Amino acid sequence: MERTSYVVMFTLGMTVLVALLLSALFYGTKDQAAINEDVFNKRAILGAISDHVEKDVKSMSDAEVLGIFNDQIEQVVLDMDGAVVDGIKAEKVDMAKEKKKPEMDRKLPLYVYNKPGGEKFYIVSIRGNGLWDEIWGNIAIANDFSTVAGASFDHKGETPGLGAEIKDNPVFARNFKGTKIYDADGNYTSINVRKGGAKNKTHEVDGISGATVTADGVSEMLYRGIKYYQPYFKKLKTGKGKPIGMLVE
Repeated sequence: MERTSYVVMFTLGMTVLVALLLSALFYGTKDQAAINEDVFNKRAILGAISDHVEKDVKSMSDAEVLGIFNDQIEQVVLDMDGAVVDGIKAEKVDMAKEKKKPEMDRKLPLYVYNKPGGEKFYIVSIRGNGLWDEIWGNIAIANDFSTVAGASFDHKGETPGLGAEIKDNPVFARNFKGTKIYDADGNYTSINVRKGGAKNKTHEVDGISGATVTADGVSEMLYRGIKYYQPYFKKLKTGKGKPIGMLVE
């Protein structure tokens, strides 16, 4: 009986001790974890303009990533009508939460990269569904508001070697560079991920072998997600939109 009581007390004591240690570790590293997540997200956004920065984004230090964001990225938040929402930074918009809201209530983050020399790139954030879970990406649009300047993608649970190739295979994202989201007549087309290979290199990219559902999810995400930003881009093109220029302090 005494031995049983000892085992129970020892187990209880060790459980409490481990719980206290884990709690201390969690709260002790919470701030650093938040910083790491912030840098990770910003690095992913810069991945869409990796061909337009001086250094490979993946090899940049955390300080370099934050430096580009602070010095060359302007952050804008839009509503679904294309109006600028003042007082909010784009990085504070949680796309996963926005996706759960009624469509007309959503906020859209927009990142504007000011390349040395005066060229601008508009980075839109999009989110959709793959085979197993959510997928998302960042698409850089050139100053003509039609040409894709770069792209980066990520996922929550796609199959390694198949759907996960949207992130793991750099060729997939690279294929989007130079494609266009409008046709020659000015009609919105977006970009299609085509099974069996792109036939129209202007508006299509090669699909991923064995990952048809994920590829279809990317196509749907691109069409819907980029289209959300069109009201604002149309205002900019016609001179009716609020100009980009450090809109959020």
